[in-house]
Amino acid sequence: MEMKTAFLPAFIQSYFIALGVLVGGAFIGGFGAFLSGEPPLTMMYRFASSLKIWALIAAIGGTFDTFYSVERGFFQGETRDVIKQFLLILSATGGAQTGMTFIRWFTQEHSV
Repeated sequence: MEMKTAFLPAFIQSYFIALGVLVGGAFIGGFGAFLSGEPPLTMMYRFASSLKIWALIAAIGGTFDTFYSVERGFFQGETRDVIKQFLLILSATGGAQTGMTFIRWFTQEHSV
């Protein structure tokens, strides 16, 4: 049985889960690259780029519950659920983008 959390805590958690998945995965992957003799900073940037979508999936729960809520919103007239899910996805996207910015600053890849 799944416990429902209030919207604001879920919104904040979604942001930080995406941020943590992206930054943590990039740093651990960079350490692995270092151990295997590859350039760690370049690999960190590459890992972060490929982890971005997975950070979003992890942050929104990785299940079809999000899609079910959107379906229910469209077909059963519960637009409040659609808006909540959209905002949770937006929060996760912001967390992943913030993580990507941190990695870009740290690695100095693609600096303008």
